[in-house]
Amino acid sequence: MLQRFFIFCSGADTAILDDCSPGERTKYAGIGATVFFTALLATIAAAYALYTVFDTYFSAVFFGIIWGLLIFNLDRFIVSTIKKRNSFFDELLQASPRIALAILIAIVISKPLEMKIFEKEINQVLLTEKNEMTLANKDQLALQFTPSIKALETEIQNLKNEIINKESEVNTLYETYIAEAEGRKGTEKLGKGPVYKEKREKHDAELVALTDLKKVNTEKITAAEAKIATLATEYNTKVASSQPVIDGFDGLMARIEALNKLPWLPSLFIFLLFLAIETSPILAKLLSPKGAYDLKLETQESALKSWVMQQKSQRDIVVTTDRDINNRVYADISEEQELYDYKRKKARELMQLQADAFYKKQKSVL
Repeated sequence: MLQRFFIFCSGADTAILDDCSPGERTKYAGIGATVFFTALLATIAAAYALYTVFDTYFSAVFFGIIWGLLIFNLDRFIVSTIKKRNSFFDELLQASPRIALAILIAIVISKPLEMKIFEKEINQVLLTEKNEMTLANKDQLALQFTPSIKALETEIQNLKNEIINKESEVNTLYETYIAEAEGRKGTEKLGKGPVYKEKREKHDAELVALTDLKKVNTEKITAAEAKIATLATEYNTKVASSQPVIDGFDGLMARIEALNKLPWLPSLFIFLLFLAIETSPILAKLLSPKGAYDLKLETQESALKSWVMQQKSQRDIVVTTDRDINNRVYADISEEQELYDYKRKKARELMQLQADAFYKKQKSVL
């Protein structure tokens, strides 16, 4: 039962193989098994690749099975259409388009399985890329907020410097009128005279101005700090909202690109393995000697070809003979006077009817 299934997979004619030796049937069962397991690997590879796209098992398995059936049908067609010939180079020339197709199929099958085999390494590459993308994303978003934040920080610093300068000025005035009272500077007279009073009033006025300045600048600093906090919140919100996009950078193309960044030698060996699997049925047919199945198939096809050529030749003879007979018959009839007189009579009647119709038409126009 299993052997017949694999023979079916090979695309061989079971009616011919039933009359061949067990060894011949085993050979084609082996070719069919290779076709079947190649399609099975294609199903697994396609299911995994599509799972990275759809993220659902049902869709991945469904389309994976369809892809596997397509590969199975192609492989079965490739193997079944290769005929044994008397020259190996003729067979190789016949199989060259099919080998090219087998190479293409091997590439398509091997790539998803490579991604599964090197999944941990690919995840590491993707993690590195995601971290780099996260840092780059933060830097790009910071460019939108940094100028405004720096401008506000500069404004805050200027307001603080303004207060500091005013405090320094007030302290200087305080030291001036104290030194005047102590007789250390100014008039150098001990006591609180008119000059002391004047300097004290100037200090008190500037002290009031300093108090008002502190109040106004403190409000401005508080407002600027609130703006900075708002900008920081907006920045963190944008970073948080864009992070899921970076975390979702795990699709099929991303994994293929990550796979290409890994060392190429392991991937090459895996590709060669699948290429050997995919082309093994074709190579088996090319390298195997012409067996009983091939001889019987060739005999059957040549017999059918001979029968078709014979039927075509007979139809050509029938057509030629019928044409010759018709030519002779019409040649004999053309010499009869009775047929000539009858046709002359009918031609006369036809011309009379045409003349009458033309007369009636012209009369109606007038």
